[in-house]
Amino acid sequence: MEKTVINIKTDKDLKLEAQEVAKDLGLPLGTLINAYLRDLVHERRVVFTTHPMPNNKTKRILDRALNDVREGNVKEFSPVFNNAKEAMVWLDK
Repeated sequence: MEKTVINIKTDKDLKLEAQEVAKDLGLPLGTLINAYLRDLVHERRVVFTTHPMPNNKTKRILDRALNDVREGNVKEFSPVFNNAKEAMVWLDK
């Protein structure tokens, strides 16, 4: 298999962070990039991922829940169940 070089422009910090992740995985960054390119050719698709961001309503609900936990108001949380039947009974209430 003949090798070639690809030159790309990327953000310097992104490159450094990617190199660090690759190092933590015990792999050279080039190996990870080649794996991505093989997947691109094989799958013929590009997958973009983003971190999930809750909408405003969900943010308010999560903030209230976090405040309740911090203040010790956790009575609305699920109790511990001994079996699935107990959990289903509680969920049906």
